[in-house]
Amino acid sequence: MCAFTAFSQKQAEVNLELHDGNIIKGTASFNDIDLTTAYGKLIIPVSKVGNIKIGYGKDKSAADKAMSYIKLLNGSNNDEVRKSAYADLVKMGLKALSALEDHYADPKNIVESEYTGDFTIDNAYEEIKTNNNITEGSNSEDVVTIDNAYTMGGTYNFSKLDVKTEYGTLNIPKEKIKSIDIFVSTGGSGEQLFKLMGNKNISGNQNGGWYKTGITLKAGQKFSMTANGEVTLASLSNAVYKPDGSTKASGATDYTGGDYEGASTYATYGMLVYKIGENSYDNLKAGAKFTGTAKTSGMLYLSIYETVFNANNKGSYNVKVTVNK
Repeated sequence: MCAFTAFSQKQAEVNLELHDGNIIKGTASFNDIDLTTAYGKLIIPVSKVGNIKIGYGKDKSAADKAMSYIKLLNGSNNDEVRKSAYADLVKMGLKALSALEDHYADPKNIVESEYTGDFTIDNAYEEIKTNNNITEGSNSEDVVTIDNAYTMGGTYNFSKLDVKTEYGTLNIPKEKIKSIDIFVSTGGSGEQLFKLMGNKNISGNQNGGWYKTGITLKAGQKFSMTANGEVTLASLSNAVYKPDGSTKASGATDYTGGDYEGASTYATYGMLVYKIGENSYDNLKAGAKFTGTAKTSGMLYLSIYETVFNANNKGSYNVKVTVNK
């Protein structure tokens, strides 16, 4: 469970990406998400949260310490002094990032250095990012994705997450976590809406390409889906697609193709697809309109069919799933 005061907790399946590159899957107990933002405190129902990207944070005492090393790297010509400051700065890891970014943001620091050795601020910055799997999209703030459509930055107030795995319970400190995917089961009946993002929910994306709906189906249970929207797939020459697989070239006006009547059993590029169960290798065709019966029991996953993932994809599909009791 999260280490803060408990109110009404909900059990959720989680998928954690750690800064060292490891992936941990299991279950955890959550309160509603307590997010402190620049505009005030938000209490977000955990059932509305799909993902939390954990920022590297801002700590004044750590930033002051890091800045002392940065000043040595910026001003000293003594290689031994620089070597020591470099090692100390890199050792601080994520805690040094906010100070480094403040340094780069100050116009006074945009000067050409005469130093030609290895112990530079730039090299320390890159080494810290590499060691901690920090990418361009990383942020000092925690970023919460709500309803798979909206994001809000701030500070998610917890110190560690207790994750139950098949090998036992792991107690994972917040500073070790890069992101958390959260899946709260919403039961097996009713109508729900989902947004599939072209720059993430692609079947060929090995890291989060399949959207976990939280809907558990039973074998023989009837369900239906309708979908609209459009995505631009950079991997396919920036062609634009709709959920039924119809497509148009970049800059064209008319769509071609598409499978409204379900004549083919095979999915085509850009089509809405589904599978039942995380370990299933199926890409079952849903298209823009689908009614069917679950062939097996398990969690319902949705995706946009394409074998190659490109993060420059754009657009989204809105999907409505209706499950019969």
